Amino acid sequence: TGGMDNPPSFPAALPPWLDRQAYPFAPRGFASSGGRLSYLDEGPRGAPAVLLVHGTPSWSFEWRQVVTALRVAHRVIAPDHLGFGLSDKPDDRPADGRAAPALGPADHAARLRELVEALDLRDVTLVVHDFGGPIGLPLALDGAGRVARVVVANTWMWPNAGDPAVRRIDRVVRSRLGRFLYRWLNLSPRVLLPAAFGDRKLLTKAAHRQYLAPFARRSERAAPYALARALLGADGHYAALWSRREALGRLPLTIAWGERDPALGERHLQRWLEAFPAARHERLPGCGHFVAEERPAELARLIAEAAARPALRSAG
Repeated sequence: TGGMDNPPSFPAALPPWLDRQAYPFAPRGFASSGGRLSYLDEGPRGAPAVLLVHGTPSWSFEWRQVVTALRVAHRVIAPDHLGFGLSDKPDDRPADGRAAPALGPADHAARLRELVEALDLRDVTLVVHDFGGPIGLPLALDGAGRVARVVVANTWMWPNAGDPAVRRIDRVVRSRLGRFLYRWLNLSPRVLLPAAFGDRKLLTKAAHRQYLAPFARRSERAAPYALARALLGADGHYAALWSRREALGRLPLTIAWGERDPALGERHLQRWLEAFPAARHERLPGCGHFVAEERPAELARLIAEAAARPALRSAG
């Protein structure tokens, strides 16, 4: 399953649009089964491991301030999913006629597992946000014992078929208009990302450019569109995760929640709390969907506190 390659020449191999002041890290490369993944591996190798899993349309840039805060005392791993950030950008209609790599949540989850196994990460504090939930949480449910603690931030892992809002979104996404908005106008990072902030002023123009740049060409926008379709289209994957949720309850769980999230709101938080009443949780008033961007200091504190908790018996 995949293999390590040497870190790219640094910084020459990095794209010219990358803001090296905002993202002063040394990305590494991993040859996954679907293509080359970029990931950060910062901090002392023997320190407690923290794995940060992003959603859409973001990438490890989202975690930059959290990484900086944690890497002094933690080993922090933050991958870019295939099709996002600095990772390969497969088109869903490759010109050579070969089958394109699958870009659904279960496919990203499988590649993430390849990376975790290649790095042989153990006693991990897993942090998931947005689609990072259904992508990263399988690691906590598989019984392998690599994940010892979990932090969830404005995410989910249950089927969406019963949600009228999701069904309305899905109808638009799957229409000709939806494809045009995502593939031609770059809707996800251009419009939806800033709209999800509790305070849009917290997303500077410079930071916003770092979310737009990975999808500069239409051929690079397959991954955000695939996850948009997966909001409802991957319900089988979510149902399988939710059916195993008791395994997550056997791990120390922390919930960090931006209260002004227009997409994943109070009812989503309540579903987490009802399923896991023993979880530690902290509400972040005024914070929208992108907790790591809007409240990085609070999130880093919650992650460090979670990482210091003793591991319970592993999920399984």
